[in-house]
This record gives sequence, structure tokens and C-alpha cells, in this order.
Amino acid sequence: MKEKIHPDYHKITVVMTDGSSFETRSTWGKEGASMRLDIDPKTHPAWTGVRQSIDRGGRVQRFKDRFGMTGAGMAAGSKSTGAKPEADKAAAKKK
Repeated sequence: MKEKIHPDYHKITVVMTDGSSFETRSTWGKEGASMRLDIDPKTHPAWTGVRQSIDRGGRVQRFKDRFGMTGAGMAAGSKSTGAKPEADKAAAKKK
């Protein structure tokens, strides 16, 4: 095995959403670092069967704002080519 190409494998502490913690080995962080989880098996819908709404900084809304998507316009089945709206208008004028 080649030397000095493998990451450092050390002990870290993982803190679950409810505050409980456990120690494991990882290449993440530094020796003795603490990793805090946002989602774990105790809160994730795949394991609990209960859906939770967690706002992570409004990512979906920022995406919709950035690309001009509204729920009503997209749900109505608009036939966009995926191009910018200006390109759609130009294509419509050529027809």
C-alpha cells in the first residue's frame, strides 16, 4: 500500500437530534471533533413514517424565485421548451 495517500482515520463524536451521542471512527474533521446531525433515523420520515416540514433556508422558494416558477403557471401545463422566457417569445414570433 502506498504511504501518505490515505486520509487520517480517527475518533469523532456524533450528536443526534435529540442530544444523545456516540463515538465512532471517521475521516471527517479532526481527532475528537463533534458532528451534529440535522436529520437522523429518529427524525427521518423513511424510518419514522411521519412527514416533518423542515425549512432549510427556503431553498425551494429561492429556486422558484430564481427561475420564475409559480405553482399555478407550472401546474396548468405550460408548454415551455426549458429555454428562457425571452427565447420562447422569439420562437413564437417566428411561427
